[in-house]
Amino acid sequence: MLIGELSRRTGVSERLLRYYERTGLIDSRRRANGYREYDERTVEAVRSVRGLLAAGLPTRLIRQVLPCALDGAELRPCPGVLATLREQLDVLDRRAVELESARSLLRRTIAATEAPAAPPAAAGVRVPAP
Repeated sequence: MLIGELSRRTGVSERLLRYYERTGLIDSRRRANGYREYDERTVEAVRSVRGLLAAGLPTRLIRQVLPCALDGAELRPCPGVLATLREQLDVLDRRAVELESARSLLRRTIAATEAPAAPPAAAGVRVPAP
């Protein structure tokens, strides 16, 4: 199948499919006219790549674990994959903590900005009587 059909069947843009090919996530054969031709297995490979990306894996790690992919983001046991996945989970956990800190700071900033300014008397400042 040509790249346009692969794009339609997977919902992935042709540009992104070319990127996947450049980074070694999928491969194709070249026709005599230079057009890329993909086989049926590539459809499932693209779906696996999308599932693994959604699970938070960067493409450099996906290239390592893709041979172990079964369907979408599911993996079969494969040497070295578990350690790689655990390392990535640690990275995601650290990022989650950092994001929660940033969210908390934003919440406090928004609350402080939205809070009406207290009148001087309410703030403990005495206003002289007229």
